[in-house]
Amino acid sequence: MTEIKKEYKNFIEEIIEEDIANNKHGARIHTRFPPEPNGYLHIGHCKAIWISFGLAAKYGGKTNLRFDDTNPTTEETAYVDSIKKDIKWLGFDWEDREYYASDYFPQLFDFAKKLISKGLAYVDDSTAEEISEQKGSPDKPGKESPFRNRSIDENLDLFQKMKDGVFEDGAKVLRVKLDMNSPNMHMRDPVIYRIKKETHHRTGDEWCIYPMYDFAHGQSDSIEEITHSLCSLEFKHHRPLYNWFIENLEIFPSRQIEFARMNVAYMITSKRKLLKLVQEGLVSSWEDPRMPTLSGMRRRGFPPMALREFCAKTGVAKRDNVIEIELLESVVRQSLNKTTDRVHAVLDPLKVIITNYPEGQEEIMIATNNPEDENSGTREIPFSREVYIEKSDFAEEAPNRKYFRMAPGRNVRLKNGYILHCEDYKKNEAGEITEVHCTYYPDSKSGSDTSGIKAKGTLHWVSAAHAIEAEVRIYDRLFTDPTPTAHEGVDFLDFYNKDSLKVIEKAYLEPSLKSAKDGDQFQFMRTGYFIVDRDSNDDKLVFNRTLTLKDSWGKKQKKS
Repeated sequence: MTEIKKEYKNFIEEIIEEDIANNKHGARIHTRFPPEPNGYLHIGHCKAIWISFGLAAKYGGKTNLRFDDTNPTTEETAYVDSIKKDIKWLGFDWEDREYYASDYFPQLFDFAKKLISKGLAYVDDSTAEEISEQKGSPDKPGKESPFRNRSIDENLDLFQKMKDGVFEDGAKVLRVKLDMNSPNMHMRDPVIYRIKKETHHRTGDEWCIYPMYDFAHGQSDSIEEITHSLCSLEFKHHRPLYNWFIENLEIFPSRQIEFARMNVAYMITSKRKLLKLVQEGLVSSWEDPRMPTLSGMRRRGFPPMALREFCAKTGVAKRDNVIEIELLESVVRQSLNKTTDRVHAVLDPLKVIITNYPEGQEEIMIATNNPEDENSGTREIPFSREVYIEKSDFAEEAPNRKYFRMAPGRNVRLKNGYILHCEDYKKNEAGEITEVHCTYYPDSKSGSDTSGIKAKGTLHWVSAAHAIEAEVRIYDRLFTDPTPTAHEGVDFLDFYNKDSLKVIEKAYLEPSLKSAKDGDQFQFMRTGYFIVDRDSNDDKLVFNRTLTLKDSWGKKQKKS
C-alpha cells in the first residue's frame, strides 16, 4: 500500500485556511511587506518577504509593497530603489501595488484628530526624558503626565498648531490616553506624533509633524484593507496597541500575526549596526559581499532560488532561534553545483615545465563544462609546455602515503590533460620554490589514455602561454563569533573579523574566462564557487569567492 504523506502546515497557513473556511473578509487574502526605507534589506527581511508574498500567492491573494516612510531623518529614495531591486531579484512582484505611508499622511492626521475628539489623545509638553521617566519600568508603575487632562478643544488647537509649524522640534508630542499602570510598556500612553522640521524624501516640506511607526503602520494596513498583517516576533507586544487603534478608530480590522525572525549565525540584522559598519569603513558599502544584506549576498554570488529554498528549509516558527550558517551555505552550494561550469583557475601559481614536451607546441584539450548538467556541453582548453599549478599542490617530499599531489618521483594527472612524472625543482636565493620540472606520458591524454600509467592525484592547471590574469577577492565571515550582538556589555565590533577579506592581485585563469561578464558564476576546480564582480572592466577581471567547495553541513547530515 502506498503511503500518503501528510502535508504539514505552519501556524499562519492554519489561520489563513480557517479564515477562508469561515469566509472572513469574503475569503480574501491580502498581505503586505512594509519596509522602512532607512537601509538595505537583509537576511531577516528575506524571510519576511518569502512569507508575505509566498503565502498570498499560495492562497490566490495579493501582496502590497508599502514603504513605512515616517522618519525623514533616516530615509532616502536610494534605499527605496535598493529595496525594490532586491525584492524583484528574489523573484517576487507587487505588480501595481506600490504604496507609501506618506501617501496617507492627511488621513493619519484625521485619525489622530478623531482620537483627540473622543478624549483618547492629548498634546504633551513633556520632554523626551520626562516622558521616559513617567513611563516607569516593567516592575514599576508609570505616572500620568501633568498635561494629560487638557480639554478636547485645547488639544485640537495645539495639534493643529503643531502641524502648522508654530512649535519647535521636541516642544510637544501627541500621546494616546491608555493605562500608565499597564504591564505592557507599549500601552503606557505611547507617543503617536512628533515634530520634525526636516525635508521628507517624498513630501518635501509639506509636513513638519510625523506619525510614529506604531500609529502609521497599523492604520496603513487598515487603509489598504490588509487581511493578514504578518510581522516578526518583536512586534508581539505591539499587537494590543495595534488592535486598540482599530477598535477606537472603527476602521478595517486587519489582523497582526507574528512569526520568528530569521537569525543566522555570524550575521546581524540590525540596520543601525549595519550602517555603523559602513560608516566606520569596515566594509565598502551596504553591498559589500561580506554583508548580510540581500544586495551584498547577490554580489557575493548567492542565487535567489537558494535563498528562497533556505527560507523553506528553516520554515515558519513561533519562537526565535539562531540558524547555523552552514545550512545556508550548504543550500547555496547545492544550487551552484547544478548551474556553474567547472573551470581551471590557479590562485597561487607555481610554474611547471614539462621538459619532454616539444617547445612551441600547443594542443587543445576538451573539458566538460558541468558534469551535473548533461546539456552543459564542452569547451576547448589550450595546453603547452609550461603550465601553472597551485603552490600547495607541490611538496619537496611527500608528507605521507595519502599524499597524492605532486612531489619528486610521483605521478599526477592534470585534469583534462596528461599524466606528469615529477623529476626535479628549483629554488631562488630565499629558498622559495620557483619552478618544477616534469616529464609527461604522451599516451596518457585524458579521454584517450592508452598508457596504462596510474596516477592517484588529479590537479587543476592553466597553460602559462595562454593564461589570463584576474584579481580574486577571498571573502570570509564578517564576525568571529556566531552571535556578535548577544554579549552584554561587549561591542559587537569587538568580533569584527579583520581577515574577512583577502585580495589576490594576480591569479591565472584559463582563457575561456576572458569573455566573462558581471554576474557570471563558475566553479574554480578544487577551490570554490566564484562570481565576476561589477568592478571588472575591459582591462581587468575581478572575481569574488562565493563559498569554498567544502560542505560541512551536508556531511554532517549524511552522518546523522
